[in-house]
Amino acid sequence: MPALLSSFIQPFLEYLAYQKRYSPHTITSYQTDLIGFFDFISVNYGELALLDIKPAFVRSWLASLKEKNIASKSINRKISSLKSFFKYQLRNKTIDVSPMATMVSLKVSKRLPSFIEQKDTSDFFKHFEFADTWQGKTDQLLLKIFYQTGVRLSELINLKTNQVDNSNSNIKVIGKGNKERMIPINNELISDISFYIKEKKKYIGNPDEQYILVNDKGKKLYPKYVYNAVKSYLNKITTNSKKSPHVLRHTFATHLVNNGADINAVKELLGHSSLAATQVYTHNSIEKLKDIHKKAHPKS
Repeated sequence: MPALLSSFIQPFLEYLAYQKRYSPHTITSYQTDLIGFFDFISVNYGELALLDIKPAFVRSWLASLKEKNIASKSINRKISSLKSFFKYQLRNKTIDVSPMATMVSLKVSKRLPSFIEQKDTSDFFKHFEFADTWQGKTDQLLLKIFYQTGVRLSELINLKTNQVDNSNSNIKVIGKGNKERMIPINNELISDISFYIKEKKKYIGNPDEQYILVNDKGKKLYPKYVYNAVKSYLNKITTNSKKSPHVLRHTFATHLVNNGADINAVKELLGHSSLAATQVYTHNSIEKLKDIHKKAHPKS
């Protein structure tokens, strides 16, 4: 990639990191998308200035991605990356017109979030016996927190002891873009967390007391451990093909909506920036109503 273009990308990435407060993973995705685009431009059209990049060049790149059978969802992410990049350049007066002005995202078929039936989760937490080891205690608590709060994996492993407010029965979660949200928790979960923290000092010699959940070496949990643990336990609950921590987040939201929770309240609990991201859970409820109607109504 020409050094000139590289000099435009780096300030943009720094803007995402320090002003938008995006995660390192998200910034890496932006960087990958931008490098891929400008490499394509360089190979096919030569070393152009930003001002010389036309919408037709962008459409040509998108067409090349479709030819490689890149999923529409992934292409839409790349479109979003370019839109943000050129919007930043417009604001800095590097360009006068964005080549992304007329670009629209591709249509993506909506898939309903995978979740676990309420009876199955209830039976699991009532009857499953976790190993009487530190790993067993940790796994049990992380599953409870996932299901009862709907937090993301990154939010769970970064939960700190001082984010639990026992007196007001809630936890403070630091979400995407360092946005804070409060999630109410019941007395049973408060008690479980308090007991776990006390036990931590008995089981482990010198544990990290900053983070709630730690491994048997007293260190903060890492994502792959949590992912594998959740997958292992969900194998005991469901035959669904998807068995990730995000399935428990979907389950949390779906059970709330199915039991009459206001969709705006669910949006706040999940930390979604827009209601559109939350409304997908209403589709699960509609599907359930259809099933009930089909089984119960004499004319269905």
